[in-house]
Amino acid sequence: MTRVHLGLGSNIDPAINLPAGLRALETLLGDLRCSTVYEGAAIGFAGDPFWNLVVAVDTAMSVGELQTALRKIEYRHGRPKNATRFSARTLDIDILTHGDAAGLVDGIELPRAEILDNAFVLRPLAELAPEGRHPLVGKSFAELWAAFDQESQPLTPVRL
Repeated sequence: MTRVHLGLGSNIDPAINLPAGLRALETLLGDLRCSTVYEGAAIGFAGDPFWNLVVAVDTAMSVGELQTALRKIEYRHGRPKNATRFSARTLDIDILTHGDAAGLVDGIELPRAEILDNAFVLRPLAELAPEGRHPLVGKSFAELWAAFDQESQPLTPVRL
């Protein structure tokens, strides 16, 4: 079994779509450990604020198998198959880490670059796995969050 961290986000009816996505993930993968849900501004485009969280789960699925299964969940929850990267989302699920995998694995770049660039990924990841280490940088997620310019991307905790 491999520890995997997934980032979930929604800016279209997030109070409905995030819980639905979590239920689908739990059906697929079993018990999930979830971070706090945070609201933050859309990044890369003008849009409604996003609600984001990170989940941790242990799985025997390969990166490719997991990615395929996650896309199916997204599509079942209203994500258009032609959705662009910077657009509104009913549900977005990204593989952030897959164990210590680094580099291109089954067509997915790991660890996900957004870990270092976006508070909506790093803050909940540091909360959920503070001692976890970024496979390329070698620093813990807590260290990375402490060094992050937190005022540049403010986040507000929200309740699902």
